[in-house]
Amino acid sequence: MKWPDLRTPSAGLALLLALLQGCSTPPTAFPGDGQPDRAMNRLPGKVRPEAAEAAMPAAMSATSSATSAQAYRQDAARHLYAQQAARIYSGRLPPMLYAVGALSMDIDRFGQVHQLRWLRAPTHAPEVMAEIEQMVRAAAPFPAPKHLDKVSYTDVWLWHKSGRFQLDTLTEGQD
Repeated sequence: MKWPDLRTPSAGLALLLALLQGCSTPPTAFPGDGQPDRAMNRLPGKVRPEAAEAAMPAAMSATSSATSAQAYRQDAARHLYAQQAARIYSGRLPPMLYAVGALSMDIDRFGQVHQLRWLRAPTHAPEVMAEIEQMVRAAAPFPAPKHLDKVSYTDVWLWHKSGRFQLDTLTEGQD
């Protein structure tokens, strides 16, 4: 067998690509794809691809076709999950959480946050309250409610001590 002349750029590149191909990591199986659940995917705060993918349709849409505040709440939660994918607590939450708060949000017809009101404030954790408010404001614009002039809805924030969270609308439950 005759070896290629490695002094040419294309042959050197081909050899490098062949070597790197052998270094790739096999794809990870996730629940729902027919493979058994892996323990690593149950670690708190590990972002699983399916969680991020579930959030994508609402996040990529500039408008919401919701006709009620309850339906809009789903679109807004998916939008927040897409914006904060690295902060979502993956899996069932433990029985004791660091903070739980109910936040009411007013979104105008353009998807801008008009007002935030705490209906149940986690006053023992003011840093969590500030962080949630900052996340909500940073996530604007939300999907514009095309069938509603404006929308007011409430969601419950379930906050783990790690700084990761779930929204009650999209929660995976609690142990």
